[in-house]
Amino acid sequence: MRGKYLAKGQVVDNGGWLIVADTMQKANNGSSTVPPGRTKDLKPSALVTEKGATSIEDGVVAKIAGLAAREVAGVFEMGAGTARAFGAVRGIVGAERSVTQGVSVEVGERQAAVDLDLVVEYGSAIPEVSAAVRANVTSAIERMTGLEVTEVNIRIDDVHLPVPERPARDAAKPPTEPRVR
Repeated sequence: MRGKYLAKGQVVDNGGWLIVADTMQKANNGSSTVPPGRTKDLKPSALVTEKGATSIEDGVVAKIAGLAAREVAGVFEMGAGTARAFGAVRGIVGAERSVTQGVSVEVGERQAAVDLDLVVEYGSAIPEVSAAVRANVTSAIERMTGLEVTEVNIRIDDVHLPVPERPARDAAKPPTEPRVR
């Protein structure tokens, strides 16, 4: 590796540990010109073994994240306004709503990052709901896939207001006479 330049994001095996270059760097006798803390050590993954590698598609991670986020109390719906409108139309025509609505992910060989768009229930503490969603999504993805979740970004798009109940029409009320004859 002497004198070899590493590109940003390049992974290098360093005695059983994988090193990811955060910036362009030059390797010199095992020491880099990048200050400490600018590279990240990745532990060996259960997804890559000597018998083969397992890759996990973005859609799989998105479904896990969407389901895990919806499990948290205070989350009413997911997706930005337009996505929710299309989801409502799908529901009207009988199609199933997508569990990945409001979820976008980036999946690498060993890590995943998640972005969520949420609508919370009125009265819910947004910081508490966000923390619970972040913890539940991270736990579900890491447990089910073995991927390390580097971040879960949450955007609150709306607050769902409770719909006041309308008084029931009085069934005993006699029909009114027609206004025209």
